[in-house]
Amino acid sequence: MSDPTSRFEIPEELPVLPLRELVVFPYMVLPIFVARERSIAAVEDALAGDRLLLLLSQRDGALEEPASEDLHTIGTVAMVMRILRLPDGRVKTLVQGLAKARVDTFLEQEPALWVRASALEPDASAEWSVESEALMRTVRARVEELLPLKDLPPEVLSVTANVEEPGRLADLVASHVPLRMEDAQEILEISDPLARLRRVDFCLRRELEVTSVQAEIQSIAREEMTRGQREQFLREQMRAIQLELGDGDGRHEEIEEYREKIEAAGMHEEARTEADRQLRRLERMHPDGAEAQVVRIFLDWLVDLPWSRGSTEPLDLVRAREILDEDHSHLRPVKERILELLAVYKLRRDARGPILCFVGPPGVGKTSLGRSIARSMGREFVRVSLGGVRDEAEIRGHRRTYVGAMPGRILQGVKQAGTNNPVFMLDEVDKLGADFRGDPAAALLEVLDPEQNSRFSDHYLNLPFDLSKVLFIATANLLDPIPAPLRDRMEVIQLPGYTPEEKLEIARFHLLPRQMEAHGLDAERMKVSPAALQRLACEYTREAGVRNLERKLAALCRKVARRVAEGDARRVSVSADRLPKLLGPPPVRPDAPAEGQVGVANGLAWTEAGGEILRVEATLVRGRGLVLTGQLGDVMKESATAALSYVRWRSEELGIDEATLARNQVHVHVPAGAIPKDGPSAGIALATALTSLASGTPVRGDCAMTGEITLRGRVLPVGGVREKALAALRAGITRVIVPEANLQDLDEIPRELRRKITFVGVSHLDQVLEAALEETPSKKRSGTQAPRRAGVQASAKAP
Repeated sequence: MSDPTSRFEIPEELPVLPLRELVVFPYMVLPIFVARERSIAAVEDALAGDRLLLLLSQRDGALEEPASEDLHTIGTVAMVMRILRLPDGRVKTLVQGLAKARVDTFLEQEPALWVRASALEPDASAEWSVESEALMRTVRARVEELLPLKDLPPEVLSVTANVEEPGRLADLVASHVPLRMEDAQEILEISDPLARLRRVDFCLRRELEVTSVQAEIQSIAREEMTRGQREQFLREQMRAIQLELGDGDGRHEEIEEYREKIEAAGMHEEARTEADRQLRRLERMHPDGAEAQVVRIFLDWLVDLPWSRGSTEPLDLVRAREILDEDHSHLRPVKERILELLAVYKLRRDARGPILCFVGPPGVGKTSLGRSIARSMGREFVRVSLGGVRDEAEIRGHRRTYVGAMPGRILQGVKQAGTNNPVFMLDEVDKLGADFRGDPAAALLEVLDPEQNSRFSDHYLNLPFDLSKVLFIATANLLDPIPAPLRDRMEVIQLPGYTPEEKLEIARFHLLPRQMEAHGLDAERMKVSPAALQRLACEYTREAGVRNLERKLAALCRKVARRVAEGDARRVSVSADRLPKLLGPPPVRPDAPAEGQVGVANGLAWTEAGGEILRVEATLVRGRGLVLTGQLGDVMKESATAALSYVRWRSEELGIDEATLARNQVHVHVPAGAIPKDGPSAGIALATALTSLASGTPVRGDCAMTGEITLRGRVLPVGGVREKALAALRAGITRVIVPEANLQDLDEIPRELRRKITFVGVSHLDQVLEAALEETPSKKRSGTQAPRRAGVQASAKAP
């Protein structure tokens, strides 16, 4: 067969199509996907001419835009038979290799690469020889061996059988057998047909060796898998033989161990039946199976729960009182209620006590009270924090169908305690959340109901567990966020904030000795005067509890501990004047009562951190209506609206020009603006500030007030009177106006503090104005009689 180049002449200049990871031989027909702009331009130049282009392979296939030095200089001249433009911009080109060519010179670079090339001499017609025939037969045999290993098309055998020329057979085999890029290019550049065929034979022999080793590796892997399955089968047979002979194994010992634990657990009949059923399932299962591990975990929980184990230490009320007094100063009403509870437990061991809920500001000792109760009763103490819990499964557990399922926090705590009657503290119950996973507060209804928790069912165990012997104690900072059904199941005990005198005593006898011991100090090395403790409590902290006070004492101890560690053995005496040198300037300065101002009144607020002074400021600006600022809530906004309506309604009796309020905009602001505020207790403070603004009469600077107001001027009772009074005392205020119905709450305030404050009980806003304003507004007498005051002024000041 004659060479194709004998039928046409190669043009002197040809466009170049660079190829990546591909070498095209003469006589090959194959599609090429062209995507690069220069390559597409080369195809278009070929179509515009004689449809010929030069296919050159890149030296580095990773290059996107190869230069002339990045291309091999020997390639194949091919004819573009047809093209197909694809939607993504690529061009599918069908080409046929015709002849080999060498690049003489690179010409244009843009838009397509052109070269001046010359055709290589075609293979000469070789005469028959023994060597060429032997080589050709060897190559055909190797191709036949590679056919099933490389998934080559069967047509390759028939094509190679009909080729009688060594050079063409070499090119044909090289184009169909997957070779490395370097080998294929080397074969293309060899001009001698026999040498080219020898190189093809070498590549085929190497490929056969690699493929054989690969097949051997795969065979070994399959044999290893088969051997593992065989060993597993023999192991099972051996285990069966051992059981038949009565020798037993570790599996039998595990089952017997579980059986003994079930006997000793003291379960009730329903739990015992379920445990035996799960144990029988475990016996029938494969020991290494996933389900067997699930059953083991379930059985571990069953045998570890204290079904019948409880604390039996006798109750000693005298010792219990000593423990409570030792751990906590003051809080006398709370201690009395706890001792009453312990007395009932002593008289009747199976009594179902109430669920206690300690509500108070942070740092007043709610959690530590639970520990003291457990110590005084001789029971284990377990604390579970519920802050941020939003998943109902945290309380009831997950069902065993879920991967990694386990019981809820209630049974986890009971297991941790090791007894069925611990003191169980549910901390921060007011911070429970709810989302798409359920409502944990609803799950607690069964836990905290004495009529239901004797058969509490966790989703994981799905068995009743008796929680009636557990003493549950909940803690919260605020009562309002707790849902009403849950609040109804608990007996609420309020823990008020500490007075400065109480903080001083707690610091002297509890906090300071504890911090000195924690820092390795004793009385020989450090002494803190009572005046320093008093200043520390009043000027370095502002809180209802003593948590920050203990931090300041720890800071003092660290200062002294450093001096001692550095070798200074002198005793350090901390006085009130020395505190700024050790801790810096006081961050909290006592608020001295401001001078009386027009439109400014002192309200009292109650937060989860204790009482606070609430300044109410009012002013008139051009415009109309009422503007409220300071992040006020809806209830407080409604109180301000009611106060303004009352002042405008009573303007004539109060000696106020009603037109002044009607023609101007009233702006009420309550600092600090970054803190949200809400509640009705600032009603009389808002009304007093508005009356002072409209009448021009200043409000007394040493006076603070709290109470809800109605449209008719009645003053309604509010909560947190004790905390609000303490806040007024901290601010240096000596006169506090409270609703008359709250005068009975003053008994909660220590007698020594009541001596420092004058409490004015009021039932109507007229009484508030009379007590709060520096001068009573003049009342214009008219035909309309002023509304009758409901109640009289009541002044409460301890002797």
